[in-house]
Amino acid sequence: MDPKLYSSSLEMNRAVRAGCRFGAKGTHTSRTMMLEDLAAVLIATPSDGQRMDYASAIIGDNCLGKRTASTRRLSCQRMSEIYALDPAVPLFGALRRLWDQDPGGRPLLAFLCAVARDPLLAATIPAVLPLPVGSEFRRDDMRFALRQTVGERLSDSILDKVVRNAASSWTQSGHLQGRTFKRRQRVQATPGAVAYALYIAHAVGFRGMELFSSGWLGLLDCSPSQGQDLALEAKRMQLLDLRVAGNVVDIGFRSLDPTYEGE
Repeated sequence: MDPKLYSSSLEMNRAVRAGCRFGAKGTHTSRTMMLEDLAAVLIATPSDGQRMDYASAIIGDNCLGKRTASTRRLSCQRMSEIYALDPAVPLFGALRRLWDQDPGGRPLLAFLCAVARDPLLAATIPAVLPLPVGSEFRRDDMRFALRQTVGERLSDSILDKVVRNAASSWTQSGHLQGRTFKRRQRVQATPGAVAYALYIAHAVGFRGMELFSSGWLGLLDCSPSQGQDLALEAKRMQLLDLRVAGNVVDIGFRSLDPTYEGE
């Protein structure tokens, strides 16, 4: 686990109940974060849809335009791995509520969820996030970062595939730009993306001012002060409840997660 993503006070059971996934396996062995597919599925499914409605849109209605029933089922399985596609899973429920309210933040919303649910994508963070803006992305650095997580469990050929898929996901999120040669670029955080990052950070154990310096805000190229400003804007948009007084942070997420219970 990346120490910047997970607090020392992490309650694993609570994080798993929220929808986070841990370990050394992930969907990026075969797919990217599938941003376009996610957008198509959310268009095809009512905002109050249930798990079976998402499956029906992909498999029955073929909203992704797949040629065979088997590829439709496989697409549903892979997308469920990385996004859950079930409003009973809090991470997806919050993503679904924010999707329509913050269209500009959709790539980052999807990326945050993918990082929380795919340990392989999370393992690539050291190869991309620290890069200076404009510098070239190095695949060897990502391969090394992945080896630190998976050891020898994956063959070289599978590891190379994970590198290609993860690099594509970082491009879909906006952190990288280019095809053959990719370069780091700064993403633009939105109030909705910050609200979602704070929600995940809280789910994995961050509290108080640490919420604004966690790796989840870092994934948005967002400093703690910028995070606070955007969080206040999210509050005005009624995306979260927030009160900051000195170093005391009182935060709530009932608008994103009706099952949320404060401290």
